[in-house]
Amino acid sequence: MSLAEKIQEEVLKLQGPIVIFGAGGFIGANLFRQIAQYRQDVFAVTSKPFIPWRLDDCDHKKILHCNITKKSDIEQLFEEHQFKTIFTLAAYGAYSKQDDIDLIHETNYIGLLNLLELSSKFSIKAFIHAGSSSEYGLNCAAPNEDAPLQPNSHYAVTKAAAAQMIKFYGTIKEMPVLNLRYYSIYGPFEEPDRLIPQLIDKGMKGIYPPLVQPDISRDFVYIDDTVYATLLSANSDFLKTRGKSINIASGAKTTIREIANTIKNVFHLSNEPEWGDFPNRKWDLKDWYGNADLAKALLGWQNETSLKDGLNATYLWQKDYAKPLYEKKIVQDKIRHKLSAVIACYRDAEAVPYMYERLTNTFRKIGVDYEIIFVNDASPDNASEVLQRIVNKDEHVIAIEHSRNFGSQAAFLSGMEISTGDGVILLDGDLQDPPELIEQFYTKYQEGYDVIYGRRVAREGNQSLALFYKLFYRVFRSVSYVPIPLDAGDFSLMDRKVVEELVKMPETDQFMRGLRAWVGFKQIGVDYVRPERMFGVTTNNWRKNIGWARKAIFSFSYVPLELLTYVGATLTAISFLAIIIQIVAYFVNSNIPHGITSIIVLILFFGGLNMMAVAVIGEYQAKIIEEVKRRPKFIRKRIFRRER
Repeated sequence: MSLAEKIQEEVLKLQGPIVIFGAGGFIGANLFRQIAQYRQDVFAVTSKPFIPWRLDDCDHKKILHCNITKKSDIEQLFEEHQFKTIFTLAAYGAYSKQDDIDLIHETNYIGLLNLLELSSKFSIKAFIHAGSSSEYGLNCAAPNEDAPLQPNSHYAVTKAAAAQMIKFYGTIKEMPVLNLRYYSIYGPFEEPDRLIPQLIDKGMKGIYPPLVQPDISRDFVYIDDTVYATLLSANSDFLKTRGKSINIASGAKTTIREIANTIKNVFHLSNEPEWGDFPNRKWDLKDWYGNADLAKALLGWQNETSLKDGLNATYLWQKDYAKPLYEKKIVQDKIRHKLSAVIACYRDAEAVPYMYERLTNTFRKIGVDYEIIFVNDASPDNASEVLQRIVNKDEHVIAIEHSRNFGSQAAFLSGMEISTGDGVILLDGDLQDPPELIEQFYTKYQEGYDVIYGRRVAREGNQSLALFYKLFYRVFRSVSYVPIPLDAGDFSLMDRKVVEELVKMPETDQFMRGLRAWVGFKQIGVDYVRPERMFGVTTNNWRKNIGWARKAIFSFSYVPLELLTYVGATLTAISFLAIIIQIVAYFVNSNIPHGITSIIVLILFFGGLNMMAVAVIGEYQAKIIEEVKRRPKFIRKRIFRRER
């Protein structure tokens, strides 16, 4: 039976649904593609919200996105799909360019912990974790699985810790879990800058790539053998294998010289390679090869593909299929969102430097390109001078100055018009909208949401005002003809397509949070507690707040007019009924007392009702007049920025 037939046989034995976390990676993508040839109940999970280059030609409906460091994300997937067989190949730090220490530990350890904990709540049949030969660290020359672990990098430390976690869940909690320590896996879909792809790429051009010392050795395993071992593990007898770590290695010590000679024969190269120094990486070692005896004993697996055959197969794939995929990889590697923060400033000169610092730190933390647009809405303090100083020292900052105070909604629109980011964030300048929350906004943005708004679950400060705001949002939602999110202010992150729709809105008197709901798209809220102003006192008062409420309701509701209709109809019916009663009473009892008091009360009541009706109609007429004037929504006095 060929290796391909053996793989098919094991795939059909798997209990589904099947999920592969880290399917955008080299081994994960190959595993997914092999299973998907024969099964429809397999899903690939990636950490990024776009289709990885390795899976670009696969069924996109089978590709899910999930951050394994977020329990809620994993839980949602499990509840929706009820996975039975789980392969987790999600990892970070295996390559020297992956040097974010926090992310290494968070992904490789916390992410695995989340997956195991949530898996324990479901009746799973198999949980296969991708370990690494790096767990052995300094003890890397043909160790068996019981050999001491001597990790020599952050990546190795996390993988060694993950192996111990697997052992705990397997032996103590008796879960069907297994850790596979992969050695140097190669084959189709490997990173193009790795040794084997580089040897083949340069070999097709008749040359060698730069090579390190010829006697450095590794243990090379072809990807199909690796996939077969992984499938055998999932179908193994977990009474014997659970909690164990198993080496997936060829057991052969292959030097770089031997690989170079094989490449020479494959491509008929006439020249000799140029040898360099040992790589300058503290975690790298000269000899690194494995012992696969346990894999043969427990799984019945051993490496079948010779190095020459594996290199030939990789060469054929790389020659015929790799170029467009590698080009897509280059494009994806360059993908980096740009975010624009628009801050409406009025009496916020003291807060502006803090806002700038906190925004800058947040954007750098999440690793995006950014611009910060401060809109000085004719603030009476020294905001202009403060902004000028910041602009002069940072090319990422733009300042807009209005000719007079047009209000926060106009300020937001003014900044949105000149913004260039893929996403635009709106914030008040008083720091009541915490910039650090943008990190959570951006996570949701990467998950595919077009609008992420801050939801004020509580407020610091004046609780009577807080109660008023909560009551208003609920009244507003009940009367609005669009679903308005509860407790959501202007603080939000919006995708460029949403911003473009809002900017081209023709109406002059805009209520941004209402329009944001009106345009639709995929929206979600992020809860936070709104703090008090850091400096000064709020510029809002009861009169302004009532004005905001009027503006919102008369912009997005016709209920006041409907109420007038119902009240008018009801009172007309009551009046008609009263007339009938009066006539009947006159004939029944002609001695009914006559008086002016009831007449005066009725006149005042209906007079007041008429005035209220006129006032409500007047509110709508005033809005009509304002829109008909077609005056500009704002006037910019100047825009100043530092040229890059």
